Amino acid sequence: MGKYIYCIIGSPRPSPRSGTERSIDFGPIGIGDRGDEVYTICYEDIGAVISSSPITKYPVSRDNTMAHQIILEKAMEDCTVLPARFCTIAKNEEEIVEKVLKGRYKEFKELLAKMEGKVELGVKAFWKDMDLIFREIAEIGEIQRLKAMVVKNPSRSIRELRIKVGELVQSALEAKKKRESEKIVSELKDLAVDYRINDTYGDRWIMNSAFLVDKVKEKEFDSRIDELDKRYGDRIDFKYV
Repeated sequence: MGKYIYCIIGSPRPSPRSGTERSIDFGPIGIGDRGDEVYTICYEDIGAVISSSPITKYPVSRDNTMAHQIILEKAMEDCTVLPARFCTIAKNEEEIVEKVLKGRYKEFKELLAKMEGKVELGVKAFWKDMDLIFREIAEIGEIQRLKAMVVKNPSRSIRELRIKVGELVQSALEAKKKRESEKIVSELKDLAVDYRINDTYGDRWIMNSAFLVDKVKEKEFDSRIDELDKRYGDRIDFKYV
């Protein structure tokens, strides 16, 4: 059994000694729906929020990503947080203390200082109606031309033409997602200290982003998300955490 790492924190209640002493418990809410306890182990004045976990590759599913995100949100209530990458798993607590907390102590202290007074806000966007999106893509001239060739030239290699149509549709979808993502980011980035764009998975997922925002601007950022939701509500679902 390994240890799943959710984030690094600046501990509000440092352990009285370095090592694997636990200082904060979050309850049996660990990823994987097994009821694993989520808790903190500390080194000096930083800690790692972890839970027991098989050493496995978790699918990027809604349940798994939400479990990860909920724990980050709970940690953010009391601590300055450095989120870990999804599905970061160590062999045991000792490895986390020695290689992560102790081994990267100076780096984490500097990053935590930069994060002080700020919050990381996740913004995800998904197509609401994929049938509508694919109908729009089907109107592209080159795709219409190839589809017509499939109908008019049954003797030709239908398989090759269909593969070509599929490739063009996928390329058009990715370009469409990129344009929408850039428009959304342009509406939000002026309120952020920094932001990053993460990978997305599947046709519906348009954008997976995180914005570093001063806490004094968090309500303004919330309002901006509400405005985007009203403006794009008929086409795009926003998930904001």
